[in-house]
Amino acid sequence: MEEILNDNVMGDELEKFEKKYNAELKLGPVSTTTQFEYAWCMVRSEFKSDMKRGISLLEDLFAKHPEGRRDYLYYLAIGHARLQEYSESLKHAQAFLEIEPNNQQVIALEQMVKKRMEIEGIKGVAKATGAALVVGGILGLGLALLKK
Repeated sequence: MEEILNDNVMGDELEKFEKKYNAELKLGPVSTTTQFEYAWCMVRSEFKSDMKRGISLLEDLFAKHPEGRRDYLYYLAIGHARLQEYSESLKHAQAFLEIEPNNQQVIALEQMVKKRMEIEGIKGVAKATGAALVVGGILGLGLALLKK
């Protein structure tokens, strides 16, 4: 599961689907398949702005095409996890599991996201503790200098 969260799209692949998407867009509505392919490429981009655009395209598909909601939920969960928006990622994974409770791929994704949330939480506590120690040290030094 880790590899899918770390997979980056190749530039030429993204360019290919972007051209296809824009060509269809010029002629009228974009097909569901083209929009999905482009969105999936965008979600796998190394740039957060592309990932957000891909998520937006997937959300649009989710709203307009109920027959593909299961798949869109999965890729939305991946997109949000890549952006480190873990709560949103879990929300989509859990919605998927309501449709298909025994899907091992989504269960693994959910576990990976929870693990990452835990790691980020530990990092946050460590940063807060470090900041408190620095502030405490500065205050202690200030008090020591005042006593002199």
